[in-house]
Amino acid sequence: MIPRPKHLSRRRFLTWLGGASLLPLLPGVPAGANPAEILTRPIPSSGEALPVIGMGTWLTFDVGENRARRDDRTQVLRTFFEHGGQLVDSSPMYGSAEAVLGHALEQIPSPPLFSATKVWTWGQRAGESEMERSRQLWGVGRFDLMQVHNLLDWEAHLETLLRYKQEGRIRYLGMTTSHGRRHDTLERIMLGHDLDFVQFTYNMLDREAEDRLLPLARERGIAVIINRPFQRGGLFRRVEGRPLPGWGAEIGCETWAQAFLKFIVSHPAVTCAIPATTRVEHMMQNMGAAYGALPDEALRRRMLVDFNVA
Repeated sequence: MIPRPKHLSRRRFLTWLGGASLLPLLPGVPAGANPAEILTRPIPSSGEALPVIGMGTWLTFDVGENRARRDDRTQVLRTFFEHGGQLVDSSPMYGSAEAVLGHALEQIPSPPLFSATKVWTWGQRAGESEMERSRQLWGVGRFDLMQVHNLLDWEAHLETLLRYKQEGRIRYLGMTTSHGRRHDTLERIMLGHDLDFVQFTYNMLDREAEDRLLPLARERGIAVIINRPFQRGGLFRRVEGRPLPGWGAEIGCETWAQAFLKFIVSHPAVTCAIPATTRVEHMMQNMGAAYGALPDEALRRRMLVDFNVA
């Protein structure tokens, strides 16, 4: 492994390395890893297994009609699938991300896609139109998972999603929030309704979900998708210049990114984390967290101490 000079950030270091010719030297998926050996968690409502690392598209896939950037994102998505990834999450709120995803999926033969998007509008009729538009943009026959984005008009959309699931137009339904907002409302929905998935923020700094949402999801048999796993880069800024402690080798981590992700998906209630990236080398690093050992409870405590947040 090439050590990163202390004065360079993760992004600047990867640029400094010089591009694709050195990609095999970058820490990522373990050499010889078989995608069939990727770590998975079952969706409680069905038992279907999902890889513990998925892919988000907020900001990263909102590139409009720029052909070069679309091609770059296609390669990111292809790398995700090649290394065992399945769940891709998006939303109509993410600008052109769904259209760019559709373009990318057209270039990849028979991808092992678990498609997850959201409804983000007021009213049942508007929601139905928006979901159909999303389906056309992605180019899929049906979505695996449809979620209500940030609980917007959730009661109206839940009625639609329950009907869609019964009719086979979607396979799973869920609710999302982020930033730690509206946890009380999400908790009430989880207690009062049969959901397949919930999505919210959880990482080594944002751990409010440990108190109520994660235990409740486990109790109620609800799958959990974790957004903002790097706190929009905040976790990297906190450790800039610091080497990964020795425990990284115990769980097969070569980078802080992998450690941050393994901390998240080692929680027994978490089904999948969805980091977003624009770069193939970052995708390779992220997918490395889906292989090998996960920290046990004792190591999770050590990780928090070394991260100065215990």
